Amino acid sequence: MSLKIIAGKYRNRTLKTLPQDNLSIRPLLGRMKKSIFDILKSTIFDCSFLDLFAGVGSCGIEALSLGAREVVFVEKSPISINLIKQNLEMLKIEPQNAKILQCDIIKNLKFISGNFDIIFMGPPYKDDKKRPLALTQPTLKNIAFSNLLNPSGIIISQRHKTEKVDEIERLEIFRVENYGDTTVVFYKLNKDIQ
Repeated sequence: MSLKIIAGKYRNRTLKTLPQDNLSIRPLLGRMKKSIFDILKSTIFDCSFLDLFAGVGSCGIEALSLGAREVVFVEKSPISINLIKQNLEMLKIEPQNAKILQCDIIKNLKFISGNFDIIFMGPPYKDDKKRPLALTQPTLKNIAFSNLLNPSGIIISQRHKTEKVDEIERLEIFRVENYGDTTVVFYKLNKDIQ
């Protein structure tokens, strides 16, 4: 499968990725990625971007291509971590603009330091036995209680349309987009709750 950067400095560059049948990575479809980054265009320049379940780094690299100041890529899989490194090296992205962390996002986010303007999370929908994973709810809870999001920052959460996600006390939905079997939900901090 060919995975390309859509816009900006690295436009049309092809990223290294895993075979399409690998369920541990679910890259954003081109039109979905374009739509999301069109929505973000007024906030992406000079932002601090956190890419959770980063896969091969496609979203974070798209953010860097469009002028994000820094991106932190977080991924559990050693294979994916290696592909992120290869993609950053191929594009000659400076280490001060891109940091890679390997860990289990569901267990803990305390290892991540800083506050982010944009947090993107695109967890895999299924495990290697094709069982639904339902990682969205615990990840959103971790983000909400970790103080990782700037007061005016946003979270973009990609999930399967059938995955049930309950209301998160500290987060407020302000936009929802549907793309085939995928739902993308935009959150901000609920200012009424400290």
